[in-house]
Formats: sequence, C-alpha cells, structure tokens
Amino acid sequence: MQKYIKKLKGADNKGKAISCASISDWYRSPLGRKAFELEKSSVESIISRLFGYHILQVGLNGHQELIGDSPAGHKIIFAPKWYPGVGKTVANCESLPLSNDSIDSIVLYHALDFTNDSHELLREVTRVLRPGGQMLIIGFNPVSFWGLWRLLKRKKSLPWEGRFLSMNRLNDWLKLLSLQTTASGTSLHFLPFGISRILNHADRFEKLGQKLKSPFGGSYYIQCVKQVIPITPIVSLSRRRQIRAAGSSIPITENAKIKHY
Repeated sequence: MQKYIKKLKGADNKGKAISCASISDWYRSPLGRKAFELEKSSVESIISRLFGYHILQVGLNGHQELIGDSPAGHKIIFAPKWYPGVGKTVANCESLPLSNDSIDSIVLYHALDFTNDSHELLREVTRVLRPGGQMLIIGFNPVSFWGLWRLLKRKKSLPWEGRFLSMNRLNDWLKLLSLQTTASGTSLHFLPFGISRILNHADRFEKLGQKLKSPFGGSYYIQCVKQVIPITPIVSLSRRRQIRAAGSSIPITENAKIKHY
C-alpha cells in the first residue's frame, strides 16, 4: 500500500507555496472574515466532541483558531513559517516535530489546499495521529460556485490559487491510509464575492444550504478516524486443554496461529 501511495506523490503538486502574510491579508478581508466565521460555525459541534489530551491544528495561518473550544487539555498550533508578528512555534507541517501515534485529534484547516505536497502532509499527520484518533479536514470544494469562480478567473489570487481538492479524491486518499470517514458536510453556500449586499445575506443562504444538506457549498469538512486492526490469538488444542484444566472459561480455537481481521 505504501508503494502505491508513493506513486501518487507529485501527481497533484501543481499548486505553489502561498505566503503566510498573503493568506493573513485575505482572512482580514470582508470575504475572508465571513468565510472563517461560517466554517467555524459548521464544525463547532464536531470539535467540541474531539476528546483526548493532545489536539493539533495544522493550517497555513495560525491566527484562525478552530480548536479553542475543544475539551482536549493540550492544544497545539504550529506556524508553518516565520513572519513578522507570528506568535506561535514554527514547524514544517510536512515534517512535524512529533512522535508517532502521539496526538489524539487533528484538525486540518485548508492545509491540504495550500501545502507544497498534499500527499506528504496527509501522510505526516496520519503518522502522528494515534490509532483510534480522529481527524477533521476542512478544504475548498471545487464542485461549488466557489470552484466555478476559481475556474473562470484568469488571474488567480487568494484563495483561488489553492488546489481545491475534491471530496471524492480525498476520500480515496484516506482509505489508502486506513482512515475511515465518519461524517462530512459543506458550508459557504453564498456567492464568493466580497460585496456587502451579498455578505449581508450570507447567513440566510448558509441556513438554507444546511437545511437542504446541499453538497455544493464552497467549503467542505470530512471527519475520519484512524483505524485499528485487531489481532486475535488462536491457540492449539493442547494449549486449550491446559487452560481449561487451570479453570479458565475463555473459549480458544484450534490452531496456533495469529488471525488478522
């Protein structure tokens, strides 16, 4: 499986690196502020149920914090690069300074849209996520008015120069990494323009989109869990008799092998 995943590397690395300062400017714009507000609202109930001691948020900009209301005791947000005004620890998100299986929950906030290598980043966060841990991925949806506007724009600017990975493609990647999808949804059901008349009605369109469970919102979320493969020991008949003679009532099968489910 790992060999197959490596073949995917580079297949979708056409995006270029986005500067932290540039994405910060976009999030301070009227459209950026409204987008973050509605995305945060759409996943608040999920994040409030992400239990464990360590929770990690990975994104291009550490100022947009989603994990503040998580019940996890230790919240980690890395800044991917140093720039004037950064107040968080700087770390390469494609090579995290964390041990294997050390994080209980992970939130990827548009990290896959703007990283140099989406596959490498997804493998890296899967590495540090503990078995049974949960991951929440938020990304821009190409099957939406936002995705259509991105295709129509001749000169790409933020956030349109991001990758806009489809949910179907991302779900395929998750399966290869033994990440099982448990929930998904969309937000940003308004037109992607920073015009005050549109932004004033954005909440109304958002409520309608959520009520209809529309799959065409400009942003999606996917919640998944890192699967654990149980191993059941199967003991020989002679060993079974020894256990029974010792007074154990545990049922044991016939062959001395390890069975994988």
